Amino acid sequence: MASTALSHSLFSTLNAHSPISRRGNIVHKSPPLSFNRSLPVKFHPISVQCDKTQTSFIARCAPADIESPATKTETPIELRYPSFPTVVDINQIMDILPHRYPFLLVDRVIEYNPGVSAVAIKNVTINDQFFNGHFPGRPIMPGVLMIEAMAQVGGVVMLQPEVGGSRSNFFFAGIDKVRFRKPVVAGDTLVMRMTLTKLQKRFGIAKMEGKAYVGGDLVCEGEFLMATGTSE
Repeated sequence: MASTALSHSLFSTLNAHSPISRRGNIVHKSPPLSFNRSLPVKFHPISVQCDKTQTSFIARCAPADIESPATKTETPIELRYPSFPTVVDINQIMDILPHRYPFLLVDRVIEYNPGVSAVAIKNVTINDQFFNGHFPGRPIMPGVLMIEAMAQVGGVVMLQPEVGGSRSNFFFAGIDKVRFRKPVVAGDTLVMRMTLTKLQKRFGIAKMEGKAYVGGDLVCEGEFLMATGTSE
């Protein structure tokens, strides 16, 4: 008798939480779920009311890596990356800097704060003259030319009329703590930021911090010393 009572008790407990519902003599069974074992599965529990006294919870499953058709539409790669803005174009740069081909190494300024900082780009192409000899079959931009390009961006910062610089009296005076992190090759876009850190107008000395990037990776950095001439 005890075993019979126990079996009835266990059956009642299991039946209360079972997805199998009984109404009269009819037994409704949910069809077995089939899973693709090669795909991760996400479970979403949902509550189903069977009658006034019983509530069962069913796991609704879906492969994790299957997306709806709406999310599969991607933006074409040529439309995914907007171009850099132009704050100072090449014609304005040539009005500021005395450099000319083949030694003008700044194509466009994309951010500019007079007397404070500037961000400019140099499009490195296989047509650059220095690639004829550096190196045949392995075009790598010379490190000294990266430094020169960054110094020219520093010139853009300091030679604007509102700063009081003079293109006839502005020289690259020195470098310190220069590090080359990665090679720059044909096809890269060199993004250079130059920031004024110290200005001694009495002695005509400007100290700047420079960093250059390709694709967000730091490729070159250093400290620059510029001679701006005296205002006296």
